[in-house]
Amino acid sequence: MTHTLLLAADDLVNLEVMISITSLAVFLIAFGFLYVKVWPVIIKGLDERNAKILGEIKAAEDARKQAKASQAEFEKRLGEAREEATRLIAQARSEAQRQAESLRSKMEQEMQERTQRATAEIEGAKRQAMLDVHAQTAALATAIASRILKREITATDQQRLVDESLRDLAGSRN
Repeated sequence: MTHTLLLAADDLVNLEVMISITSLAVFLIAFGFLYVKVWPVIIKGLDERNAKILGEIKAAEDARKQAKASQAEFEKRLGEAREEATRLIAQARSEAQRQAESLRSKMEQEMQERTQRATAEIEGAKRQAMLDVHAQTAALATAIASRILKREITATDQQRLVDESLRDLAGSRN
């Protein structure tokens, strides 16, 4: 029995060695197959995914830089627009002030011209009125003198002639 046990133990060890070698051979064949056929596909997929992620990161970084550049350009243009608006407002104010001064000087000049014309018209009317008064006074004096020469005047006649002359003078004004 010991011999049978030994034989059985030898067979068992041989069997375990055989199982181990077979397991190792199956493992190596499966590993080789996976290494040759499956692993490159997995590596290729991972590399492509990595490349895609890196590309997206680079694109996002480029987009961020472009957005930053666009923002800087926008702010620059906004600043230029503000400066232009400020310049235009100042120019418009200056133009409005210049036009106001021009209108003011034209109005003053026009007022002076109107005042001069009115003064000249008043002076002309005054001269004409004085000429009319002188003419009427001369006519009245002539009429009085002719009446005086036609007859002798008493104090009452003289008063009556002055009153008539004053009435005639007042009547000629109206």
